[in-house]
Amino acid sequence: MALQFSIGQNPAPLASPARLHLVLHLPAWATDTLRRAEPGLPPDRPLALWETVRGGMRLCAVDRHAERAGLSPGQPLSDARALCPGLIVREADHEWLAARFADFADWHSYAGPIVSVLPEEGRHKPAYGTLGIDIAGVAHLYGGEQAMLDGVTTRLENLGFSVSGAIAPAIGTAWALARHRPGTILAPGGEEEALAPLPVSALRLPEATIAALGRLGLKRVGQLYARQRKAMQARFGSLFIARLDEALGRGNERLVPRLPAPERHVERRFAEPIGLIDDVLATTADLALRLAGQLEREAAGAQGFHLFLYRVDHKVMVLSVNAARPTRDPGHIARLFAHRADRLGGEYDAGFGIDMIRLAATTITPLAPRQDGAFAPPDGTADLVRLKDRMASRLGPLAVSRTGFVDSHIPERAVRLEPAIAPLPDDPRAAPDPALPRPLRLLPAPERIEVLAQVPDGPPASMVWRRLPYRFLRASGPERIGIEWWVPGEEALTRDYYVAEDEAGRRFWIFREGLYAAETREPRWFVHGLFC
Repeated sequence: MALQFSIGQNPAPLASPARLHLVLHLPAWATDTLRRAEPGLPPDRPLALWETVRGGMRLCAVDRHAERAGLSPGQPLSDARALCPGLIVREADHEWLAARFADFADWHSYAGPIVSVLPEEGRHKPAYGTLGIDIAGVAHLYGGEQAMLDGVTTRLENLGFSVSGAIAPAIGTAWALARHRPGTILAPGGEEEALAPLPVSALRLPEATIAALGRLGLKRVGQLYARQRKAMQARFGSLFIARLDEALGRGNERLVPRLPAPERHVERRFAEPIGLIDDVLATTADLALRLAGQLEREAAGAQGFHLFLYRVDHKVMVLSVNAARPTRDPGHIARLFAHRADRLGGEYDAGFGIDMIRLAATTITPLAPRQDGAFAPPDGTADLVRLKDRMASRLGPLAVSRTGFVDSHIPERAVRLEPAIAPLPDDPRAAPDPALPRPLRLLPAPERIEVLAQVPDGPPASMVWRRLPYRFLRASGPERIGIEWWVPGEEALTRDYYVAEDEAGRRFWIFREGLYAAETREPRWFVHGLFC
């Protein structure tokens, strides 16, 4: 019998069939992780975690042994100890569990380039226990969706984790199936029929909404299909409609990647794990050649490069480097990572070995092929750019800086220090006017001076700066710079700048703040820079 869906009178467009998501649910993540962190715990004794809820200690996680003994989350700790005298209890540290789960999620980027930790309504914050992986275009590498799902879950079970998973085009659909129909691989268009017999808790709704639906006799997802959309939204809110649309593949939900989502990547898997940093760098050089060939075929270059080292103990190390200009030179890319590895020192830890390395490129931009002829000008620009990249990768991106221009006519605001590998600004207004006189050295902040001028609004005849007198023989100017009235809180006055030369040939950049006739307060003089 065909299903009628009245609650979606104005459904959102169907999710793109090109998307495919694998959701992994680890219901006993907290206790499984604790057992791995404390190998001395007796493997056959029940284990539970507790937390303080409204002033009372209640269980928040139990392992399979405690579950068989009749314990469940939400029970008072005293009752649990009475029911199970041999129970091992620990206070839950949700921050620590979430941090471990975040590393665990990063490791799963071996299965797909985009991995995200999925939150759960009304559960612990921060979130842990459910992973979403975008596997569009990668399942064939494992022999198909079924082989990929079996391989990922079997690998986790061998590590001692309780896990269930499902694959579906939409995240919400895969989330529901991973919990209530694990092992399902759903094709596009089968969402309504697959979700109809599932409980309404499969829709990622708050517990209060699930309880309210139960009081109305709505306990299965299929019972919601005949309900009017506007009436249900008025009673349960817009979140109810959004969750239902997402579960049925009618939403536009996207995973938020934890690691940089690579636009291009190449990888190598090893039959036997490697551990030496020299082996890692040799593999990186080979992967750089493959990545450069891929970028060359697309007439593109990249500025961001990321090296993912996947350890066999479900952890991943990420090394990132950036280039000042788009590049696809494999030798340059490999050298950047070699210099970056020099900064690791004792931080490099291969654990029990590395079984996969991935080299990814981000910030892809067009880069046309270029051939340098015999008459190409040897201006050294390319060498300077490569030098900046190598220094930044060896010393850190903030250790090598350059002067960047800012779109402001106030001199101390017109420049700033920025990383040498930062992209050049596209705004031509930020470039200075070469016709304007500017000193070689600009003081960090204008310094107050005492000035004697022949006329009130005329150039200075002498000054006292840092308690030393200076007598000027000549001066040029003024160059008037007005205030930036559009800047909030701007209180500066109009400035008149002069270039003044003293008896020893020293040239100073001096300005008067304010005008004698127009301003309410007495003008002040400052020295702002030195020409020589």
